[in-house]
Amino acid sequence: MVSAMTVGGDLDENGQPIKPAAIDCIMHFVAFFWKVLFSLIPPKKLYGGWPAFVISIIAIGVLILLVQELGYLLACVLYIEPAVAGITIVALGTSVPDTFASRTAAIQDQNADAAIGNITGSNSVNVFLGLGLPWVITVTVRSFTGGKLTLKTTNLDLAVVLFTTFGTVCIFLLILRRKVIGGELGGPKIPKIASGLFLVFLWLIYVLICSLRAYEII
Repeated sequence: MVSAMTVGGDLDENGQPIKPAAIDCIMHFVAFFWKVLFSLIPPKKLYGGWPAFVISIIAIGVLILLVQELGYLLACVLYIEPAVAGITIVALGTSVPDTFASRTAAIQDQNADAAIGNITGSNSVNVFLGLGLPWVITVTVRSFTGGKLTLKTTNLDLAVVLFTTFGTVCIFLLILRRKVIGGELGGPKIPKIASGLFLVFLWLIYVLICSLRAYEII
């Protein structure tokens, strides 16, 4: 609880506290409620960490559900198509924590394995488990209660093809960076910034094309 209410908390190589930057103070103010709320989770030393694990998963699920509902409500108010809200507002709300986790892993680890593995692993869980498990539950319930489940989609085919294509391009970019620069992340300033801008450009193109398809412009 004290740690959640304290700004900063990082230590340098000598074990001395690091003075928090301005962005640390701002983020502490923004996330203060959630930090205090999640500090109520039992400590990991209690009963082998199982209470902390189970309650953390439940808390994360409730938080993601809240983000999803607020995202769709915002999209409804702004007259944004649900398909567009799903790949922008909701996707950002659920992926920003993974982004910060990968950033932390990239800074603290000497290799890029943890950072890139966190992103690819998170996407795999979202697609295979996050999509597969609800379908299994839904189909199982429908098999007992009867009825037919049919969901229509407008741009799923295009979104999957674009995502697969751009994902392949990202993999080739990592391979190229390893060959030319010697590492998947970091490196000289100009190639580092250019790589980041290129990846952001791919995401913007993905959102643009899928949005045009959702609004039946293409």
